[in-house]
Amino acid sequence: MTRSIGPDALYESRLTALTRLSQGKVRDIYAVDDAHLLIVTTDRLSAFDVVLPDPIPGKGEVLTQLSNFWFGRTSHIVRNHLADLPLASIITDPEERATVASRATVVRRLKPLAIEAVVRGYLIGSGYKDYQATGAVCGIPLPAGLPLAAPLPEPLFTPATKAALGDHDENISFGECEKLLGTDRARQVRTLAIRVYAEGAAYARSRGIIIADTKFEFGLDEAGELYLIDEVMTPDSSRFWPATEYRSGISPPSYDKQFVRDYLETLDWNKKAPGPKLPPDVIRRTGEKYRQALELLTG
Repeated sequence: MTRSIGPDALYESRLTALTRLSQGKVRDIYAVDDAHLLIVTTDRLSAFDVVLPDPIPGKGEVLTQLSNFWFGRTSHIVRNHLADLPLASIITDPEERATVASRATVVRRLKPLAIEAVVRGYLIGSGYKDYQATGAVCGIPLPAGLPLAAPLPEPLFTPATKAALGDHDENISFGECEKLLGTDRARQVRTLAIRVYAEGAAYARSRGIIIADTKFEFGLDEAGELYLIDEVMTPDSSRFWPATEYRSGISPPSYDKQFVRDYLETLDWNKKAPGPKLPPDVIRRTGEKYRQALELLTG
């Protein structure tokens, strides 16, 4: 059962009880102790790797609830970073705790791998552009004549480098991934990423959503054990299409931030910071799409 999503937006968290270590596009990360971190998922929205000035109210709560749902459903496939520490033991002040309670996650401290583990089930986005130019996606050859949004013969693991804030992730070949991670680790990540995607995509399809593609992050503990970290199959990290409206040959409507990207493509903007402000209607409809995806997937 999902908790209600509040109407107030949180663009940036400010916790006096903890030291903030970093601030990403969406997440603020705080130190808890030598073994744990606190992740606060804000309502910030990034598009084309630029953080936009307007938040989407409730978005961080949706991402937190949905990630935790998927962590639970995939824990038999791969360990995840969730830690069994109550938030009240970390943020003791009730008022301060209330500002982040629905969007805060206590996790293990792990060393993130240097790649984004992207899995594609459909031919869309940068994968389609690559295919048009080369007949392949990230060096993986595909049959000729596939239309936009076509289902792929099987899910493809197409890793990408992690870009610094404001820069763009870059697709890389599996050979380059092996050089970064080592052959055995790269193959392990590929196997697990495809398994998690396949299980999630099958479940989502039963709930009326096609997960066209997604990206995962993995991290290592001190013993070298692999964990699924960050977020899992959310509207921020995935393309969610309504199954009833899907057809190949077009870019299908979505439950994710593609709606915002499509609006931004109509503007005279160079896709560099600072990002443009969003109209109230775009903010409202984006929030509705995120909440609808949560409701469909979690009930």
